[in-house]
Amino acid sequence: MNDNEERPVTIITGRVWRRKGGESEGVHVMLVAPDDDSAVRQALESLAKEGYAEAELDQIGDMEGEPDDEPHLSAFQGALEGEVAIITFKEGN
Repeated sequence: MNDNEERPVTIITGRVWRRKGGESEGVHVMLVAPDDDSAVRQALESLAKEGYAEAELDQIGDMEGEPDDEPHLSAFQGALEGEVAIITFKEGN
């Protein structure tokens, strides 16, 4: 990829905890970063700023197109605008 091309939106999935030993929530983090290492670092920094004590990141990849549904559509748009978008949700048992 050359510098003139737009970078894809990266999505990172995993789990987060507000308190150590507390209940976990699922998380999707969307952002635009130059590489995977930078994406993970930015995601962890943003999660810490939002008050999460722990994070376990499972997968990272590039989005293939714009999502159809909210809240992912808004998060995708935010990522394109330079934000680190964090979506949390209850995990199914």
